[in-house]
Amino acid sequence: MTPRELLGSAKVPGGGEELRLFRRGRDYMIVLDRNELMSSRMSGSEEALAVMTCERLGARKKLRLLIGGYGMGFTLRAALAVLDADAQITMAELVPEIIDWARGPMAEMMAGCLDDPRVEIVFDDVAAVIAAEPAAYDAILLDVDNGPDGLTRNENDRLYSMAGLAASKRALKADGVLAIWSAASDAAFSRRLGQSGFKTDEVIVRARSNGAGPRHVIWFASKN
Repeated sequence: MTPRELLGSAKVPGGGEELRLFRRGRDYMIVLDRNELMSSRMSGSEEALAVMTCERLGARKKLRLLIGGYGMGFTLRAALAVLDADAQITMAELVPEIIDWARGPMAEMMAGCLDDPRVEIVFDDVAAVIAAEPAAYDAILLDVDNGPDGLTRNENDRLYSMAGLAASKRALKADGVLAIWSAASDAAFSRRLGQSGFKTDEVIVRARSNGAGPRHVIWFASKN
């Protein structure tokens, strides 16, 4: 087997273990301790996060989206592919090295998405971005951790708390959509979404674009 090559590491603010970027052949992996958080081999569910959100927004004009967590850019690229030229995307990323890796060793995979004129990059905690502007977004797409059960940093848990969900609801426009990616189902979180007043649809999606791989979950929570 081809050995993995370590390309870089990054400290997550408020986190413990470092994020590490590896390459094996043409594949890239971002790893936390022994957990592979993301891989260039599996993009299907992250792409579905964008495509299925935009489908739910319908034919609205001048859409404004907030994406929390760049990862390997799968969600951002998928959103740009289906959005009109008048759309705007705020890309919130807490770890600057993630963007450095995208522009550096993974530049070919980036495919220019970070330089698209529809994209604004904000280096900040997405929770702070959400709180900064009420009724600002048609959709908020969150893929900042392993799901509601935070893995990379404890502070991420607040996004999925009752207070965090209320903050997201305030940041959405009327009929806006909060879309949340997760590696697994979470019954307690599903209940919190309902208790927060969202109309919620929980969808199972496959990790790979070809419909194979592990089953991931996306919650689509509509603001009434």
